[in-house]
Amino acid sequence: MTKNQPRSQIRSENNAKDDSNDPQPPMRGRCLCGAVSYRVQGVLRPVWDCHCVRCRRWTGHHIAATGCDRERIRILGDEALRWHHPEEYPQVAYGFCVRCGSSLFWTVVGSDTISICAGTLEPPTGLHTQYALFTEDASDYHTLNLDIPPLPR
Repeated sequence: MTKNQPRSQIRSENNAKDDSNDPQPPMRGRCLCGAVSYRVQGVLRPVWDCHCVRCRRWTGHHIAATGCDRERIRILGDEALRWHHPEEYPQVAYGFCVRCGSSLFWTVVGSDTISICAGTLEPPTGLHTQYALFTEDASDYHTLNLDIPPLPR
């Protein structure tokens, strides 16, 4: 199921938390064509690499994602942003640009956080990869980086 309005209720420019008093400059990112852009105020969590089948199929490899509290992200150009809710996992939402197809976000409906595809951030990010998830699902062509520990379960 793909919809314009996400059931995950991501905040757009008009309803995000006011960040004008935050001394840290915002991180910025966008899709390939620039139709969807965003800015994040505050600290982003380290990057997690997920090798699960859904993330592999959605990104074409594995997802490398950071994340933040939902109230800290402002999405601009959200008319080009679409959300896919897989039938088998309707509580999950994948955000992408309808014009260029860039994978941008994923979230769990009702969660206070949103994951951001790290490759869409403008460098320098200052981020590092902290964990790898579902490494047993990594495709056979991919050599895992053994320096990245698996997420403790």
